[in-house]
Amino acid sequence: MRTRAETDDRRAPNAHPPRVIHTGQALVDLVIEVPDIPARGQNVMAGSDAQYAGGAVTVLLAAARLGAQCVHAGALGTGPHGDLIREALDADGITASAPPITTRDTGVCVVLVEPTAERTFITTLGAERDITVDSLATADVQPGDLVCVTGYSLAVAQTRDPLLTWLATRPEDAIVVLDPGAAFAALPAEVRDVMLARTDVWTGNAEEATDLLAALAVPVEASEREIVAQAGALAPLMRAGAITIVRDGAEGCAVHARGESTYVAGFPQTPVDTNGAGDAHTGALLAGIAGGASWVDACRRANAAAAIKVTRRGPTTAPTAVEVEEFLRGR
Repeated sequence: MRTRAETDDRRAPNAHPPRVIHTGQALVDLVIEVPDIPARGQNVMAGSDAQYAGGAVTVLLAAARLGAQCVHAGALGTGPHGDLIREALDADGITASAPPITTRDTGVCVVLVEPTAERTFITTLGAERDITVDSLATADVQPGDLVCVTGYSLAVAQTRDPLLTWLATRPEDAIVVLDPGAAFAALPAEVRDVMLARTDVWTGNAEEATDLLAALAVPVEASEREIVAQAGALAPLMRAGAITIVRDGAEGCAVHARGESTYVAGFPQTPVDTNGAGDAHTGALLAGIAGGASWVDACRRANAAAAIKVTRRGPTTAPTAVEVEEFLRGR
């Protein structure tokens, strides 16, 4: 028996195309370029600083620029940070379904970027955490929609409890996509188990896969490429027929679908900023699936989108569909 995630032709002829709906936190990224991370108590002179809409926004921007209809179902604050996020969403035609939080502004994520493009994060908590079952319900999830969940929502009770309650009432044929983040493997077992049981698609990096498989003591079979073995080992942990994607930066990704794991080669570039590259990959991947592509083809386009992104500064610089097609034609 196939799940909705496994079936490529998910839509009836007259049904609306699946939307990409993100439930996660939209934050303002304060990106600061530094020569290195200072020792504790010391100072370093920054090369530049800039503010961008970040968090869930970077996934949605990437999906919208590759043709998907997108909705942000999370909470947005009132103030300069919330305004910046709303402007970014509006610029790419993305709907913010929930009413604004009027009592406080959205939080900030300080991103320190080193010359190697490595990133270090410091995150504050703000209005983006003020979600409820009712606010999430404004997204009006329909069968076939791709509903994105981040592991960072599950790490804090304020967002975890309403999110899990709301997820339990979603249509069975809505496709729940888990972006685990670094937080997921360390969550309490009962939280992980509930989320995995409702996950149709896992898309994360190799480190996140390694951490979860180690936490659950799941053996990984020997393989020419570890991410291929990881993708296969992750699938049985989730809903029957789940799709699993494991990324490994410039090396590309592996996708496990319909009982088979496939390596999809990446496109190595000289990076200037990797902040938002994983989100660009996820957004491009889901746009491909919403548009009817196979999982392997969608992964190839996602690899291309991430490769373009790392050559650009800032998390909101995901490419358009035209740019991805031109990039792929050159290869």
